[in-house]
Amino acid sequence: MKRARSTYESSSSRVSPSLEAGIIKKLRLENFMCHSNHETQFGSNVNLITGQNGSGKSAILTALCVAFGCRAKGTQRASTLKDFIKTGSSNAVIHVEIQNEGEDAFKPEIYGDVIIVERRISESSSSITLKDQQGKKVFSRKADLQEIVEHFNIDVENPCVIMSQDKSREFLHSGNNKDKFKFFYKATLLQQVNELLESISAEITKARVIVEDLEAAIRPIEKELNELDAKIKMMEHVERIAVEVQQLKKKLAWSWVYDVDKKLEDQRVRIEKLKSRVPICQARIDKQLHQLEKLSESYSRKKAEIKSMMTSQVKQMKESLSHSLSSAKKEAFELQRDCKCKASNVQKMVQQVKKLELQMQGIHEQHVKNTQAEESDMEEKLKGLREEVDAAEFELKRLKKEEDILMTNIDKQKEEISSIAAKIQDHESKYNGIMHNVRDLQRQQSNKITAFGGNKVLSLLRIIERCHQRFRMPPIGPIGAHLKLHNGNKWAVAVEYAIGRLFNSFIVTDHKDFRLLKQCAKEADYGQLKIIIYDFSTPRLMIPERMRPNTNHPSILSILQCENDTVLNVLVDQGNVERQVLVNDYGIGKVIAFEKRIQNLKEVFTVEGYKMFSRGSVETILPPRRNQLYGRLSSSVEADIEKLSNDASNEQKTANDYRSDKRKAEVKLEDLYKKMNPIKRLCLHAGKDVASKKLTLEDEMRQQATESSSAPLSSVDEIVEEISEINQKMKEEQVLLEGLEQRRYEAEGKADDLKVKFDELCESANTELASLEKSENELIEIERQIDAATEAKDHYENFMKTNVLHDIKEAEEHYLELTKSREDNVKKASIICRQDDLASLGGCDGKTPEQISAEIESLNHTLRRESKRYSESIDDLRMLYAKKERKIIKRQQVYKALRQKLNACHNALEFRRRKFQTNATNLKHQLSWKFNGLLKRKGISGLIKVDYDETTLSIEVQMPQDTSNRAVRDTRGLSGGERSFSTLCFALALHEMTEAPFRAMDEFDVFMDPVSRKISMDTLIDFAEAQGSQWILITPNDTSLVKGGNRVKKMQMAAPRAYQM
Repeated sequence: MKRARSTYESSSSRVSPSLEAGIIKKLRLENFMCHSNHETQFGSNVNLITGQNGSGKSAILTALCVAFGCRAKGTQRASTLKDFIKTGSSNAVIHVEIQNEGEDAFKPEIYGDVIIVERRISESSSSITLKDQQGKKVFSRKADLQEIVEHFNIDVENPCVIMSQDKSREFLHSGNNKDKFKFFYKATLLQQVNELLESISAEITKARVIVEDLEAAIRPIEKELNELDAKIKMMEHVERIAVEVQQLKKKLAWSWVYDVDKKLEDQRVRIEKLKSRVPICQARIDKQLHQLEKLSESYSRKKAEIKSMMTSQVKQMKESLSHSLSSAKKEAFELQRDCKCKASNVQKMVQQVKKLELQMQGIHEQHVKNTQAEESDMEEKLKGLREEVDAAEFELKRLKKEEDILMTNIDKQKEEISSIAAKIQDHESKYNGIMHNVRDLQRQQSNKITAFGGNKVLSLLRIIERCHQRFRMPPIGPIGAHLKLHNGNKWAVAVEYAIGRLFNSFIVTDHKDFRLLKQCAKEADYGQLKIIIYDFSTPRLMIPERMRPNTNHPSILSILQCENDTVLNVLVDQGNVERQVLVNDYGIGKVIAFEKRIQNLKEVFTVEGYKMFSRGSVETILPPRRNQLYGRLSSSVEADIEKLSNDASNEQKTANDYRSDKRKAEVKLEDLYKKMNPIKRLCLHAGKDVASKKLTLEDEMRQQATESSSAPLSSVDEIVEEISEINQKMKEEQVLLEGLEQRRYEAEGKADDLKVKFDELCESANTELASLEKSENELIEIERQIDAATEAKDHYENFMKTNVLHDIKEAEEHYLELTKSREDNVKKASIICRQDDLASLGGCDGKTPEQISAEIESLNHTLRRESKRYSESIDDLRMLYAKKERKIIKRQQVYKALRQKLNACHNALEFRRRKFQTNATNLKHQLSWKFNGLLKRKGISGLIKVDYDETTLSIEVQMPQDTSNRAVRDTRGLSGGERSFSTLCFALALHEMTEAPFRAMDEFDVFMDPVSRKISMDTLIDFAEAQGSQWILITPNDTSLVKGGNRVKKMQMAAPRAYQM
């Protein structure tokens, strides 16, 4: 708060007391120290409080200190706030009303004209409440009270604001110059300003160190920039050679056109030569056609001659007799079979009759024995049928077993075929994956960046370069393009498995660049681009040894080489490369990952790509991915391409071998199916046979049951009747048998007659057949000659087609290809340069394309030799130079601006230091002048010497009665009253140099004699009235001699005994 400073000499600038803001209007105490309920109304100027010792005078100043936030120890009256509670009470209340009017009022719209500060103290806690003039609670935070204190500049710990009894005693009796200096230094706020200046100086020094570190961090980049500039100048020479190569390429393009013109002329001559061979071949073909016509006529005549012979009728008769003979033999055979069948039936009937007769004979002799015999026969028959059923079932089981074996073999064969097919598909998939990797490596061989996103990343980089001004900081990426390996290609595969997912990523500095890069990726048709947001200004992260795995094996971070700090920081934050360890052997990797339990170890990778890690008690080993056979960070890909090509050939060969095995297995499966079909048919027949035999057995068993349930003995009459029926049937069968025998004899005789006729016909036709055979041989010879002539004709036609016409066609096609090639070469050459421009280059000078190519190769060799030291292209170098230049210029500008600001801050600080020293010197002189002016009121002169270097303040006093004019340098050499008065003058001089709305002093005059006390009190009251601020003066002495007035308010504290406790 800015307050108008009023001095002792000029009282005209005083502010009206009624409008002074920050003064104390009223103080009310409840159960505080010795007061049960005390209230004091203060005047706006001088307030004199007197009373006997123990009446509670000092408690008023202590209450003010506590109300305005002073700690208990700061009052030097208690160690804790609860000690201020009156004995026998549970809490205490301090109620302070502050005037809040005038220009310096604090938030009058909230508090009004009065601010009430109320502090309540209990045994366990204390609280602060801020109220407005109506007593309504406004705030209750200590920070709000601190804001009021700072606004009104109420520093209760400053002895110039509140000088308690203890401080007065210490101040008045202290003869230590350093203590006086501390009092002066703190009261004039010089200590606070000096501490503030020192803290600012420390912050500026710290900021300078940071800027110097930042500038040191970009010095390597500046060095790289200078090296890039030297590289670019060296490669400009290479560019000139490249220009000469381009001119030769233009000549080479048109030399191919002229070379094709020569080939076209040669091809035209060859076509004419080939066309001259066509008439010769056509004449030979016509000759063979004429010979074929003659042979065809001879063939027709000979064929007609053979048809005219009678041999055809002989053949017809021979065939007819042969057919009749076969029919007769077949009929005789069938009749013979029927005869045997009928004879067998008759024989069965005879045997049946004999059985019936024997049965009838035994009926009369032994009925019981006969019955047993019948049962025995039936059992034997059933036994035989059962054996037949068992045999049939055994055969069926054997066939079923054989069928099951074949079916099992078929299923195994099918499974084998399926397995082979899966292996073929697997190897084809591996072959396709390997060839995909080979193509990627070939693209990488031509341009390393394509390994991290293909052609899409090239398009994206071009778009980023075009839009680089729109980015806050140019994006960094792809990450893989910024990385190299220290130890060649040894760990390339392992690193690929570990952090390969980050190689295609880009890094941007904020979300705005993130969205812009997304738009660029969309324009480049680059979907699923991974973008990482990271602060580019972050320096390279330094990983302490205690945060790294304690092992001798390398980490991924230790083998990576990268010039970009941001890329390495991202790999540390996102990839944990400092915690991933690489090992050579699978077994060593298991020991490192699972047995040693190394701190800060996250994962272990082997050279082959095995990944090992443990999470708690779970141990995990992941094999390498089959489709990842190389590392994209490999410095040389030729060996990888050769190895992958060999692997692809091996996979293709293995797949072909499996195809051969599959064909063999399919042939074997077909053989099994062929064996299975007849077995199935046999199983079907065997099943039917088993069913038939089981039915027969069941019929016999039912018949036996029927017979056993009938009468035990058959009637003889029934047997006789049955015998007669059988005899009748037997006679009928014999008649039929005799008829069949007769027919058989006739059929056999007919067959014999036909055979005799057939033999006679064969003997009579031998002569005619010989003539026919001769004619047929001649016909065959003619056919052979026709075939030979046809073959000769076909030979010449084929020769004409394959050798003559084909060569002509090929020559004409080649001529057309050359013509087309010439047109294409002209188009291509025209794209490179116009034919008219070739003359300005000196033409081809009759050189062949091979010669021009040799010159280009020689220049390229020189070009490679000159640019061997630099693997980058000049465009990449210029792009990199521009990128680094933009980056470093921006940083230099930022650091320069920072240093300028720091210099400005330093200059301002130095200015303030000088101002501080000037003000300190002025305050020193001002203090001495004011001190001497106050002493003169008692006829004393004095001087204050302040030494800022030694931090001392000494007071010299010249007493009027001292005739020797010797100054007293130690106030302890004065009397008690003189010392107290001089000290009071020193304090008043300090008061005049400080600002506060009110001031309080306790027992400042206890060691003064009455005269000195009277002079001191008058001086103090005059000073307070001139100062214009509120004063609270506490003294145990009588104040009746103190002059009164409207601005002086005297208050008498009640005696301790009469005081209402």
